[in-house]
Amino acid sequence: MIKVLFADDHEMVRIGVSSYLSAQKDIEVVAEASDGDEAVDLALKHKPDIVLMDLVMKRMDGIEATKQIIAKWPEAKIIIVTSFLDDEKVYPALEAGATSYMLKTSKAKDIADAIRSTFEGQSILEPEVTGKIMSKMRQKPEEHLYDHLTERELEVLKLMTEGKTNQEIADELYIALKTVKVHVSNILGKLEVHDRTQAVIYAFKNKLF
Repeated sequence: MIKVLFADDHEMVRIGVSSYLSAQKDIEVVAEASDGDEAVDLALKHKPDIVLMDLVMKRMDGIEATKQIIAKWPEAKIIIVTSFLDDEKVYPALEAGATSYMLKTSKAKDIADAIRSTFEGQSILEPEVTGKIMSKMRQKPEEHLYDHLTERELEVLKLMTEGKTNQEIADELYIALKTVKVHVSNILGKLEVHDRTQAVIYAFKNKLF
């Protein structure tokens, strides 16, 4: 028997879906939640095989609820069931740890099948969601200023973050002081900063080391 927790802030939706699922021989709805806070509490209490999670709910939305459940119970299998297909919902939900993503326009039988497939370890995504993911994967990766630094410039920058002077950097890397000054100048230019301090702050902000 597959134990399911269903979280949705619309009572009629919960009643309709829960009634259909409870009529299945292999599915049991063990709890229902009307908001994200309740979903987190009930998920951790009942440890269901599957959590059906709405995205837009009062007090706490489904994305935050998914994050909290996964953080406290990494093995949780969460299926998003929502009306939303916009990027601000799809990607954060999947990044939060959701296993599958279904639309409320899906037939009840499709949701039941998604529960079975997710329970067996598969990830079920609506075709529109798959299309969005593929489209994002084809996009050019975001470029960062530090991507333009050479390996040697990264070495120099790392020593700068350690508070070393140009002479100390030259001694440690066995290169001329003049060469260090050239590297530092190149680093400042590529990172679009005005001085060493700003370069060091940039390195820490971007967690380069």
